[in-house]
Amino acid sequence: MAIESEVLVVGGGLAGLTSAIAAARAGADVRLVSHKKPSLRQASGLVDALGYVPPTTAADEQADYISQERKDFREVRARRGEYEGPLVTPYEGLEGLPDDHPYSLVGADALRDGLALFDDVVGDAYLGGHTDHNALVPTFGGAVKPTARYPRAVAAGLASDERPMLVVGFTLLTDFDARMVADSIAAAGVPFDVAGVEVPWAASFPADTKVTRLSKALDTDGDIDGTPAREALAETVKPHLGDAERVGFPAVLGDDHADEVRADLADRLGADVFEIPMGPPSLPGLRLEDRLYEALDQAGVRFETGNPVVGYETDSSGDRLDSVLVEHKGRDVPYAADSFVLATGGLVGKGLDSDRERVREPVLGCHVPQPDDRYDWFVDDAFGDQPYARFGVRVDESMRPLDADGDAEFDNLRAAGAVVGGADVAREKSASGVSLATGLVAGRGVAETPAVRTEPHR
Repeated sequence: MAIESEVLVVGGGLAGLTSAIAAARAGADVRLVSHKKPSLRQASGLVDALGYVPPTTAADEQADYISQERKDFREVRARRGEYEGPLVTPYEGLEGLPDDHPYSLVGADALRDGLALFDDVVGDAYLGGHTDHNALVPTFGGAVKPTARYPRAVAAGLASDERPMLVVGFTLLTDFDARMVADSIAAAGVPFDVAGVEVPWAASFPADTKVTRLSKALDTDGDIDGTPAREALAETVKPHLGDAERVGFPAVLGDDHADEVRADLADRLGADVFEIPMGPPSLPGLRLEDRLYEALDQAGVRFETGNPVVGYETDSSGDRLDSVLVEHKGRDVPYAADSFVLATGGLVGKGLDSDRERVREPVLGCHVPQPDDRYDWFVDDAFGDQPYARFGVRVDESMRPLDADGDAEFDNLRAAGAVVGGADVAREKSASGVSLATGLVAGRGVAETPAVRTEPHR
Protein backbone atom coordinates (compact mmCIF):
# COMPACT_ATOMS: atom_id res chain seq x y z
CA MET A 1 0.00 0.00 0.00
CA ALA A 2 1.30 3.45 -0.92
CA ILE A 3 2.22 6.11 1.63
CA GLU A 4 0.20 9.12 0.54
CA SER A 5 0.39 12.90 0.77
CA GLU A 6 -0.69 15.84 -1.36
CA VAL A 7 2.90 16.99 -2.02
CA LEU A 8 6.07 14.93 -1.92
CA VAL A 9 9.45 16.68 -1.90
CA VAL A 10 12.48 14.57 -2.82
CA GLY A 11 15.63 16.12 -1.33
CA GLY A 12 16.56 17.57 2.05
CA GLY A 13 18.87 20.48 1.23
CA LEU A 14 18.01 24.17 1.30
CA ALA A 15 15.92 23.97 -1.90
CA GLY A 16 13.94 20.95 -0.73
CA LEU A 17 13.30 22.40 2.71
CA THR A 18 12.23 25.73 1.20
CA SER A 19 9.86 23.96 -1.20
CA ALA A 20 8.33 21.91 1.60
CA ILE A 21 7.85 24.88 3.92
CA ALA A 22 6.41 27.06 1.14
CA ALA A 23 3.96 24.33 0.09
CA ALA A 24 2.91 23.63 3.67
CA ARG A 25 2.35 27.33 4.37
CA ALA A 26 0.17 27.45 1.26
CA GLY A 27 -2.05 24.81 2.84
CA ALA A 28 -0.78 21.56 1.33
CA ASP A 29 -0.23 18.28 3.15
CA VAL A 30 3.52 17.78 2.60
CA ARG A 31 5.97 14.95 3.07
CA LEU A 32 9.74 15.15 2.45
CA VAL A 33 12.07 12.23 1.78
CA SER A 34 15.84 12.43 1.54
CA HIS A 35 18.44 9.75 0.97
CA LYS A 36 21.36 11.45 2.69
CA LYS A 37 21.96 13.91 5.47
CA PRO A 38 21.44 17.49 4.27
CA SER A 39 24.33 19.19 2.50
CA LEU A 40 23.92 22.21 4.80
CA ARG A 41 26.37 20.72 7.29
CA GLN A 42 29.03 20.84 4.57
CA ALA A 43 28.33 24.50 3.74
CA SER A 44 29.47 27.74 5.31
CA GLY A 45 26.09 28.76 6.68
CA LEU A 46 26.29 31.97 4.64
CA VAL A 47 23.36 32.73 2.33
CA ASP A 48 24.69 34.02 -0.96
CA ALA A 49 22.20 35.43 -3.47
CA LEU A 50 24.37 36.82 -6.28
CA GLY A 51 27.85 38.22 -5.84
CA TYR A 52 29.42 38.04 -9.30
CA VAL A 53 28.10 38.06 -12.86
CA PRO A 54 29.50 37.01 -16.24
CA PRO A 55 31.17 39.93 -18.01
CA THR A 56 29.15 41.80 -20.62
CA THR A 57 30.12 44.52 -23.04
CA ALA A 58 26.63 45.64 -24.05
CA ALA A 59 26.43 48.44 -21.49
CA ASP A 60 29.90 49.71 -22.42
CA GLU A 61 29.09 49.79 -26.12
CA GLN A 62 26.11 52.05 -25.41
CA ALA A 63 28.06 54.44 -23.18
CA ASP A 64 29.97 57.13 -25.11
CA TYR A 65 31.96 58.26 -22.08
CA ILE A 66 33.71 54.91 -21.60
CA SER A 67 37.09 54.78 -23.32
CA GLN A 68 37.90 52.38 -26.13
CA GLU A 69 40.67 50.95 -23.95
CA ARG A 70 38.15 50.11 -21.27
CA LYS A 71 35.87 48.47 -23.82
CA ASP A 72 38.77 46.42 -25.14
CA PHE A 73 39.66 45.38 -21.60
CA ARG A 74 36.10 44.25 -20.90
CA GLU A 75 36.05 42.26 -24.13
CA VAL A 76 39.25 40.45 -23.13
CA ARG A 77 37.74 39.66 -19.73
CA ALA A 78 34.64 38.32 -21.43
CA ARG A 79 36.67 36.01 -23.67
CA ARG A 80 38.53 34.71 -20.62
CA GLY A 81 35.30 34.12 -18.75
CA GLU A 82 36.27 36.36 -15.83
CA TYR A 83 33.35 37.31 -13.64
CA GLU A 84 32.67 40.85 -12.43
CA GLY A 85 31.96 41.86 -8.86
CA PRO A 86 31.47 41.82 -6.01
CA LEU A 87 28.02 43.27 -6.61
CA VAL A 88 26.70 45.89 -4.22
CA THR A 89 23.29 44.18 -4.36
CA PRO A 90 22.30 40.84 -5.90
CA TYR A 91 19.49 42.53 -7.80
CA GLU A 92 21.75 44.81 -9.84
CA GLY A 93 23.14 41.81 -11.72
CA LEU A 94 19.92 39.99 -12.57
CA GLU A 95 19.21 41.65 -15.92
CA GLY A 96 22.55 40.61 -17.40
CA LEU A 97 22.13 36.89 -16.70
CA PRO A 98 21.46 34.37 -19.50
CA ASP A 99 17.84 33.69 -20.42
CA ASP A 100 17.97 30.13 -19.06
CA HIS A 101 19.40 31.18 -15.69
CA PRO A 102 17.00 30.30 -12.83
CA TYR A 103 16.82 33.96 -11.79
CA SER A 104 15.89 34.98 -15.34
CA LEU A 105 13.05 32.45 -15.27
CA VAL A 106 11.57 33.18 -11.84
CA GLY A 107 12.36 36.91 -11.56
CA ALA A 108 13.59 39.21 -8.82
CA ASP A 109 10.38 38.90 -6.80
CA ALA A 110 10.97 35.19 -6.30
CA LEU A 111 14.41 35.92 -4.87
CA ARG A 112 12.99 38.61 -2.58
CA ASP A 113 10.19 36.31 -1.42
CA GLY A 114 12.60 33.42 -0.92
CA LEU A 115 14.85 35.56 1.23
CA ALA A 116 11.81 36.83 3.14
CA LEU A 117 10.75 33.25 3.88
CA PHE A 118 14.28 32.51 5.05
CA ASP A 119 14.25 35.58 7.32
CA ASP A 120 10.98 34.45 8.87
CA VAL A 121 12.28 30.94 9.48
CA VAL A 122 15.64 31.82 11.07
CA GLY A 123 14.47 34.83 13.09
CA ASP A 124 17.21 36.85 14.77
CA ALA A 125 19.90 34.19 14.20
CA TYR A 126 20.71 35.84 10.85
CA LEU A 127 21.28 39.42 9.80
CA GLY A 128 21.14 41.26 6.46
CA GLY A 129 17.39 41.39 5.98
CA HIS A 130 17.31 45.13 6.66
CA THR A 131 18.94 45.96 3.33
CA ASP A 132 19.25 44.84 -0.28
CA HIS A 133 23.02 45.24 -0.09
CA ASN A 134 25.40 42.31 0.01
CA ALA A 135 27.65 42.10 3.05
CA LEU A 136 31.34 41.20 2.65
CA VAL A 137 32.15 38.31 4.99
CA PRO A 138 35.66 36.85 5.50
CA THR A 139 35.92 33.07 5.07
CA PHE A 140 38.46 30.52 6.28
CA GLY A 141 40.30 30.67 2.95
CA GLY A 142 40.84 34.39 3.44
CA ALA A 143 38.36 35.35 0.73
CA VAL A 144 35.89 38.16 1.32
CA LYS A 145 32.56 36.76 0.17
CA PRO A 146 29.52 38.84 -0.88
CA THR A 147 26.50 37.38 0.87
CA ALA A 148 22.89 38.45 1.33
CA ARG A 149 22.29 36.92 4.77
CA TYR A 150 24.84 35.97 7.39
CA PRO A 151 24.76 34.42 10.88
CA ARG A 152 24.79 36.87 13.77
CA ALA A 153 27.94 35.03 14.86
CA VAL A 154 29.96 36.52 11.96
CA ALA A 155 28.56 40.07 12.14
CA ALA A 156 31.52 41.70 13.91
CA GLY A 157 33.86 40.47 11.17
CA LEU A 158 32.34 42.27 8.17
CA ALA A 159 34.91 43.79 5.84
CA SER A 160 33.02 47.08 5.77
CA ASP A 161 33.90 47.60 9.44
CA GLU A 162 37.10 49.70 9.80
CA ARG A 163 38.12 48.52 13.26
CA PRO A 164 41.43 46.62 13.49
CA MET A 165 41.08 42.83 13.52
CA LEU A 166 42.94 39.88 15.01
CA VAL A 167 42.39 36.43 13.50
CA VAL A 168 43.06 33.59 15.93
CA GLY A 169 43.71 29.99 14.96
CA PHE A 170 44.41 26.90 17.05
CA THR A 171 47.52 24.81 16.50
CA LEU A 172 45.20 21.83 16.86
CA LEU A 173 43.17 22.86 13.77
CA THR A 174 45.62 22.49 10.91
CA ASP A 175 42.90 23.26 8.32
CA PHE A 176 42.62 26.83 9.60
CA ASP A 177 45.77 28.91 9.08
CA ALA A 178 45.12 32.21 10.87
CA ARG A 179 48.16 33.98 9.41
CA MET A 180 47.20 32.98 5.88
CA VAL A 181 43.61 34.08 6.48
CA ALA A 182 44.78 37.45 7.83
CA ASP A 183 47.20 37.99 4.93
CA SER A 184 44.52 37.13 2.37
CA ILE A 185 42.00 39.47 3.98
CA ALA A 186 44.57 42.27 3.96
CA ALA A 187 45.39 41.55 0.31
CA ALA A 188 41.72 42.07 -0.56
CA GLY A 189 42.21 45.78 0.21
CA VAL A 190 40.12 46.00 3.37
CA PRO A 191 40.04 49.36 5.22
CA PHE A 192 41.55 48.08 8.48
CA ASP A 193 44.66 46.48 9.94
CA VAL A 194 44.49 42.71 10.34
CA ALA A 195 46.91 40.28 11.99
CA GLY A 196 46.86 36.52 12.54
CA VAL A 197 48.15 34.27 15.29
CA GLU A 198 48.07 30.57 16.18
CA VAL A 199 47.54 29.72 19.86
CA PRO A 200 47.92 26.38 21.68
CA TRP A 201 44.46 26.36 23.28
CA ALA A 202 43.22 22.79 23.91
CA ALA A 203 46.67 21.50 22.98
CA SER A 204 46.12 18.49 25.24
CA PHE A 205 43.29 17.29 23.00
CA PRO A 206 44.19 14.54 20.47
CA ALA A 207 45.38 15.71 17.05
CA ASP A 208 42.28 14.22 15.38
CA THR A 209 39.83 16.03 17.68
CA LYS A 210 36.62 16.99 15.87
CA VAL A 211 35.42 20.59 15.83
CA THR A 212 32.26 19.44 17.58
CA ARG A 213 34.34 18.45 20.64
CA LEU A 214 35.92 21.91 20.73
CA SER A 215 32.52 23.58 20.46
CA LYS A 216 31.10 21.35 23.19
CA ALA A 217 33.98 22.25 25.52
CA LEU A 218 33.11 25.94 25.07
CA ASP A 219 29.38 25.26 25.31
CA THR A 220 29.75 23.61 28.69
CA ASP A 221 32.79 25.69 29.75
CA GLY A 222 34.44 22.38 30.56
CA ASP A 223 37.87 21.90 32.03
CA ILE A 224 40.95 22.51 29.82
CA ASP A 225 44.08 21.50 31.71
CA GLY A 226 42.63 22.63 35.02
CA THR A 227 41.02 25.89 33.77
CA PRO A 228 37.48 26.51 32.44
CA ALA A 229 37.56 26.41 28.63
CA ARG A 230 36.45 30.00 27.97
CA GLU A 231 38.84 31.46 30.53
CA ALA A 232 41.68 29.36 29.15
CA LEU A 233 40.99 30.56 25.61
CA ALA A 234 40.71 34.24 26.57
CA GLU A 235 43.91 34.16 28.64
CA THR A 236 45.75 32.49 25.76
CA VAL A 237 44.64 35.16 23.29
CA LYS A 238 45.10 38.29 25.44
CA PRO A 239 48.88 38.65 24.97
CA HIS A 240 48.33 38.83 21.20
CA LEU A 241 45.42 41.26 21.21
CA GLY A 242 47.38 44.48 20.63
CA ASP A 243 45.17 47.23 19.21
CA ALA A 244 42.57 44.85 17.80
CA GLU A 245 38.99 45.81 18.60
CA ARG A 246 37.52 42.60 17.23
CA VAL A 247 38.75 39.02 17.25
CA GLY A 248 37.87 36.32 14.73
CA PHE A 249 38.00 32.62 15.60
CA PRO A 250 37.34 29.52 13.50
CA ALA A 251 33.64 28.69 13.71
CA VAL A 252 33.80 26.40 16.74
CA LEU A 253 32.52 28.81 19.40
CA GLY A 254 29.79 26.63 20.80
CA ASP A 255 26.70 25.11 19.29
CA ASP A 256 23.77 24.99 21.70
CA HIS A 257 25.03 28.13 23.51
CA ALA A 258 26.99 29.89 20.78
CA ASP A 259 25.67 33.38 21.59
CA GLU A 260 26.61 32.94 25.24
CA VAL A 261 30.11 31.73 24.34
CA ARG A 262 30.81 34.72 22.10
CA ALA A 263 29.47 37.20 24.66
CA ASP A 264 31.55 35.64 27.43
CA LEU A 265 34.74 35.71 25.35
CA ALA A 266 34.06 39.30 24.25
CA ASP A 267 33.67 40.38 27.86
CA ARG A 268 36.91 38.66 28.89
CA LEU A 269 38.87 40.08 25.93
CA GLY A 270 37.36 43.56 25.88
CA ALA A 271 36.81 43.19 22.11
CA ASP A 272 33.99 42.01 19.87
CA VAL A 273 34.21 38.32 18.98
CA PHE A 274 33.09 36.72 15.73
CA GLU A 275 33.37 33.43 13.89
CA ILE A 276 34.97 32.77 10.51
CA PRO A 277 33.08 30.06 8.59
CA MET A 278 35.10 26.90 7.97
CA GLY A 279 34.87 23.86 5.74
CA PRO A 280 32.98 20.69 6.67
CA PRO A 281 31.79 19.77 9.16
CA SER A 282 30.42 23.29 9.47
CA LEU A 283 28.89 24.35 12.76
CA PRO A 284 27.15 27.38 11.19
CA GLY A 285 25.72 24.97 8.62
CA LEU A 286 24.58 22.57 11.34
CA ARG A 287 22.96 25.41 13.28
CA LEU A 288 21.10 26.51 10.14
CA GLU A 289 20.04 22.94 9.45
CA ASP A 290 18.56 22.72 12.96
CA ARG A 291 16.57 25.95 12.42
CA LEU A 292 15.21 24.81 9.07
CA TYR A 293 14.15 21.40 10.31
CA GLU A 294 12.45 23.00 13.30
CA ALA A 295 10.53 25.19 10.83
CA LEU A 296 9.68 22.09 8.79
CA ASP A 297 8.23 20.46 11.89
CA GLN A 298 6.33 23.61 12.87
CA ALA A 299 4.82 23.76 9.38
CA GLY A 300 3.47 20.23 9.82
CA VAL A 301 5.73 18.62 7.21
CA ARG A 302 6.46 14.94 7.75
CA PHE A 303 10.00 14.02 6.82
CA GLU A 304 12.35 11.08 6.77
CA THR A 305 15.96 10.56 5.71
CA GLY A 306 18.21 7.63 4.99
CA ASN A 307 16.31 5.80 2.25
CA PRO A 308 16.99 6.30 -1.48
CA VAL A 309 14.42 6.87 -4.21
CA VAL A 310 15.00 4.01 -6.68
CA GLY A 311 12.19 4.39 -9.20
CA TYR A 312 8.82 5.90 -10.00
CA GLU A 313 5.35 5.13 -11.29
CA THR A 314 3.18 7.20 -13.62
CA ASP A 315 -0.49 7.20 -14.45
CA SER A 316 -1.68 5.31 -17.53
CA SER A 317 -1.01 8.31 -19.81
CA GLY A 318 2.59 8.62 -18.68
CA ASP A 319 2.09 12.39 -18.33
CA ARG A 320 1.78 12.47 -14.54
CA LEU A 321 3.80 10.98 -11.73
CA ASP A 322 1.75 8.80 -9.44
CA SER A 323 4.44 7.81 -6.95
CA VAL A 324 8.15 7.45 -6.35
CA LEU A 325 9.57 4.20 -5.05
CA VAL A 326 11.63 4.46 -1.87
CA GLU A 327 13.84 1.57 -0.81
CA HIS A 328 13.09 0.31 2.71
CA LYS A 329 15.04 -2.75 3.87
CA GLY A 330 15.08 -4.31 0.43
CA ARG A 331 11.48 -3.38 -0.46
CA ASP A 332 10.44 -0.66 -2.91
CA VAL A 333 7.71 1.28 -1.10
CA PRO A 334 5.54 3.62 -3.22
CA TYR A 335 5.16 7.19 -1.94
CA ALA A 336 2.15 8.59 -3.77
CA ALA A 337 1.25 12.26 -4.09
CA ASP A 338 -0.73 14.68 -6.20
CA SER A 339 2.40 16.75 -6.92
CA PHE A 340 6.16 16.31 -6.58
CA VAL A 341 9.26 18.46 -6.17
CA LEU A 342 12.67 17.22 -7.32
CA ALA A 343 15.36 18.90 -5.18
CA THR A 344 18.13 16.32 -5.13
CA GLY A 345 21.12 18.61 -5.81
CA GLY A 346 23.59 18.94 -8.66
CA LEU A 347 26.75 17.11 -9.69
CA VAL A 348 28.36 17.60 -6.28
CA GLY A 349 25.27 16.49 -4.36
CA LYS A 350 24.68 13.49 -6.68
CA GLY A 351 21.36 14.86 -7.89
CA LEU A 352 23.03 14.58 -11.29
CA ASP A 353 25.08 11.57 -12.32
CA SER A 354 27.70 11.34 -15.05
CA ASP A 355 29.96 8.96 -16.90
CA ARG A 356 32.20 9.39 -19.94
CA GLU A 357 29.19 9.55 -22.25
CA ARG A 358 26.35 11.45 -20.60
CA VAL A 359 25.18 13.52 -17.64
CA ARG A 360 21.90 12.20 -16.28
CA GLU A 361 19.26 13.00 -13.71
CA PRO A 362 19.08 9.55 -12.06
CA VAL A 363 15.85 9.68 -10.02
CA LEU A 364 13.19 10.50 -12.63
CA GLY A 365 15.24 10.48 -15.83
CA CYS A 366 14.60 14.17 -16.58
CA HIS A 367 16.30 15.66 -19.64
CA VAL A 368 19.69 17.33 -19.02
CA PRO A 369 20.82 19.45 -22.02
CA GLN A 370 24.50 19.01 -22.87
CA PRO A 371 26.83 18.95 -25.88
CA ASP A 372 27.10 15.55 -27.56
CA ASP A 373 30.88 15.83 -27.62
CA ARG A 374 32.17 15.48 -24.05
CA TYR A 375 35.17 17.66 -24.94
CA ASP A 376 32.70 20.52 -25.20
CA TRP A 377 31.71 20.02 -21.56
CA PHE A 378 34.77 21.94 -20.38
CA VAL A 379 37.44 24.44 -21.37
CA ASP A 380 41.18 23.93 -20.89
CA ASP A 381 41.56 26.83 -18.44
CA ALA A 382 40.96 25.33 -14.99
CA PHE A 383 39.64 28.69 -13.81
CA GLY A 384 37.71 29.39 -17.00
CA ASP A 385 33.99 29.47 -17.67
CA GLN A 386 33.23 25.73 -17.53
CA PRO A 387 30.08 24.63 -19.41
CA TYR A 388 29.53 21.63 -17.11
CA ALA A 389 29.03 23.99 -14.16
CA ARG A 390 25.69 24.99 -15.68
CA PHE A 391 24.47 21.47 -16.45
CA GLY A 392 21.13 20.55 -14.96
CA VAL A 393 17.49 19.92 -15.63
CA ARG A 394 15.92 22.41 -18.04
CA VAL A 395 12.82 24.09 -16.56
CA ASP A 396 10.15 26.63 -17.45
CA GLU A 397 9.09 29.69 -15.42
CA SER A 398 7.04 27.51 -13.04
CA MET A 399 10.00 25.19 -12.43
CA ARG A 400 8.46 22.34 -14.47
CA PRO A 401 11.25 20.15 -15.90
CA LEU A 402 11.15 20.04 -19.71
CA ASP A 403 12.01 17.21 -22.04
CA ALA A 404 14.19 17.47 -25.16
CA ASP A 405 11.22 18.83 -27.17
CA GLY A 406 10.44 21.56 -24.62
CA ASP A 407 7.35 19.85 -23.20
CA ALA A 408 6.78 19.13 -19.50
CA GLU A 409 8.38 15.88 -18.38
CA PHE A 410 5.45 15.35 -16.01
CA ASP A 411 2.50 17.68 -15.50
CA ASN A 412 2.70 17.47 -11.70
CA LEU A 413 6.46 17.80 -11.20
CA ARG A 414 8.56 20.83 -10.26
CA ALA A 415 12.33 21.07 -9.72
CA ALA A 416 14.34 23.31 -7.39
CA GLY A 417 17.89 24.06 -6.39
CA ALA A 418 21.14 22.74 -7.85
CA VAL A 419 19.43 20.07 -9.97
CA VAL A 420 18.16 22.96 -12.11
CA GLY A 421 20.59 24.00 -14.84
CA GLY A 422 21.64 27.41 -16.13
CA ALA A 423 23.64 28.83 -13.21
CA ASP A 424 27.31 28.54 -12.30
CA VAL A 425 26.52 29.05 -8.64
CA ALA A 426 30.11 28.60 -7.42
CA ARG A 427 31.46 31.47 -9.55
CA GLU A 428 28.36 33.62 -9.17
CA LYS A 429 28.11 33.07 -5.39
CA SER A 430 24.42 32.40 -5.91
CA ALA A 431 23.82 28.86 -4.60
CA SER A 432 21.62 29.70 -1.61
CA GLY A 433 19.65 32.36 -3.47
CA VAL A 434 18.92 30.01 -6.36
CA SER A 435 17.77 27.35 -3.89
CA LEU A 436 15.51 29.82 -2.06
CA ALA A 437 14.00 31.39 -5.19
CA THR A 438 13.39 28.17 -7.10
CA GLY A 439 12.32 26.33 -3.94
CA LEU A 440 9.74 28.98 -3.20
CA VAL A 441 8.32 28.94 -6.75
CA ALA A 442 8.27 25.13 -6.85
CA GLY A 443 6.67 24.83 -3.41
CA ARG A 444 3.94 27.34 -4.12
CA GLY A 445 3.38 25.79 -7.54
CA VAL A 446 2.81 22.25 -6.30
CA ALA A 447 0.53 23.50 -3.54
CA GLU A 448 -1.72 25.03 -6.21
CA THR A 449 -1.73 21.99 -8.53
CA PRO A 450 -5.18 20.35 -8.61
CA ALA A 451 -5.35 16.74 -7.51
CA VAL A 452 -5.77 14.27 -10.36
CA ARG A 453 -5.16 10.70 -9.21
CA THR A 454 -5.53 7.55 -11.32
CA GLU A 455 -4.32 3.98 -11.09
CA PRO A 456 -0.51 3.79 -11.17
CA HIS A 457 1.38 2.49 -14.18
CA ARG A 458 4.91 1.24 -13.46
